[in-house]
Amino acid sequence: MTSSPTDAAAPETQTSREFTTIGVVGLGTMGAGIAEVFARNGFSVVGVEVTDEAVERGRQHLEHSTGRAVQRGKLSEEDQAELVGRVTFTTSLKDLADADFVVEAVVESIDIKKSIFRELEGIVKPETILATNTSSLSVTEISTANLHPGRVIGVHFFNPAPVQNLVEIVRTVVTEEEVLEDVKGLVARLGKSPVICGDRAGFIANTLLFGYLNHAASMFEQRFATREDIDAAMRFGCRYPMGPLALLDLIGLDTAYEILDTMYKQGRDRLHAPAPILKQLVTAGFLGRKTGRGFYAYEGPDSSLVVADAHTPDAEHRPQLKRPVRSVGVVGTGTMATGIVEVFAKAGYDVTYAGRSTAKVDGVRGAIERSLDKAIQRGKLEQDAKGEILGHLTGTTSLDDLGTVDLVVEAVAEDLEVKTTLFENLDEICKPGAILATTTSSLPIISCATATKRPQDVIGMHFFNPAPVMKLVEVVSTVTTADDVHETVLALCATLDKVPVSCGDRAGFIVNALLFPYLNDAVKMLEAHYATADDIDTAMKLGCALPMGPFELLDVVGNDVSLAIQRELYLEFREPGFAPAPLLEHLVTAGYLGRKTKRGFRDYTS
Repeated sequence: MTSSPTDAAAPETQTSREFTTIGVVGLGTMGAGIAEVFARNGFSVVGVEVTDEAVERGRQHLEHSTGRAVQRGKLSEEDQAELVGRVTFTTSLKDLADADFVVEAVVESIDIKKSIFRELEGIVKPETILATNTSSLSVTEISTANLHPGRVIGVHFFNPAPVQNLVEIVRTVVTEEEVLEDVKGLVARLGKSPVICGDRAGFIANTLLFGYLNHAASMFEQRFATREDIDAAMRFGCRYPMGPLALLDLIGLDTAYEILDTMYKQGRDRLHAPAPILKQLVTAGFLGRKTGRGFYAYEGPDSSLVVADAHTPDAEHRPQLKRPVRSVGVVGTGTMATGIVEVFAKAGYDVTYAGRSTAKVDGVRGAIERSLDKAIQRGKLEQDAKGEILGHLTGTTSLDDLGTVDLVVEAVAEDLEVKTTLFENLDEICKPGAILATTTSSLPIISCATATKRPQDVIGMHFFNPAPVMKLVEVVSTVTTADDVHETVLALCATLDKVPVSCGDRAGFIVNALLFPYLNDAVKMLEAHYATADDIDTAMKLGCALPMGPFELLDVVGNDVSLAIQRELYLEFREPGFAPAPLLEHLVTAGYLGRKTKRGFRDYTS
């Protein structure tokens, strides 16, 4: 894979100035972590706090953090003592007179930060670089406290600083080029991954992350889905390390509210206006883990253990098969249809799958055989099981052969006319009481339901690709779906070893409604030349622990598919922020669809 010209990485640069002594102002969790990072890399560090008590707390932060590293065998006691010995603790900013680089990590108050920078102006050397670790405030405004704002820069470490590899380097319109290059080199010396961005609220990671988190909070507030289903959808559908509501509780709802509020005031993007539920929870004192209650309830303040509350689903009531499901029909022969056939057959269901030609039907069986052989080679399937699974398969070119099945899942082209015509046919063919399901990812299920005389029997079963691997199934009910159909499909998913989540019939369901606006925002960020695709991808992978960066993911999904979904979201919600980014539309028009055309946001040689 090669980067496109717009993405070319900057050539490696060497620092032109010598950095030996580092100043850190503020020794809370973040400041102490930053001090540790520099001390670990051999720098002399001067840590400053306002009182002796605060200094002692900072020292304890450092000792406890390095002590844990000793316990885990990642640091010897001698190395710990040497590391801590490199840090000098003080209550006087004047002790930073010889520092070559000073980073401020105090509370997110513009007035406090500016007062510190104003005082530092008269203390440090003329060539000393002054940096702020702010996560949301304007670096430009902070720099106005200085007579020489060109030497002021943002250096946003992520918490915990000794562990997280991402550092966002924030340049202002007056930041000197050599300052930028020297800081980039310094951050690289720390073993961190620097990304360069301009000065706007949220920078890269928070701008993209908090828009997504805010949307999830709104989804919960609108009772579109439960908190458990929203979080499970993103964990199992996108392989995110945490669900958005659990992540908000970890970050702190007050912190999230402040960041979103700052972002909204600077950019006036309605998608960043804090969801009202956030303000309500903050006002009530429910700030997340640190207070023992947020979107979830916890065992106590600062505990990570979730405990049951009034909103927790009853663990004793599990969905039941209210309608018998012994045999299954699948319509379609593409990748998704083939995967769904395999899933049901592995679970012991007799599956009749229908395609338009004998060759396509035979192709499904061949693909499943190859998939089973791979599983056997990897030790994930016994050889004897292969014959049993294949014995559950019956291929046909006639929809009439689905007349006796208990459930039909359609997985044909994402074309509403094609789907509604198919449902009209299934309505005539399938026996009374049979459940008719669509695995559409973006089209309205109610349109399929009203094409039949049994809309109460129609439901969405949105599998994720590849269906045999991905655990999530979005179970989507329309306003006409019968309760027993909904419960039966939930119970059925459990027999398939899948994780079902429930939601209503609106564009994007849960996963796509949260994922694609985030991807669209990333395209807008690139389009505005705010940061490169490489830096944006790096920021989201390292800063938010996502499995793929947004542009990697767009090229895998396909820019045409992504554009179609984003258009559906925009048409459904009429939210201006959901309008597809022009750059995405231009790439699709040019035929740059991603990996499948060997060119998308990046070029691919294989």
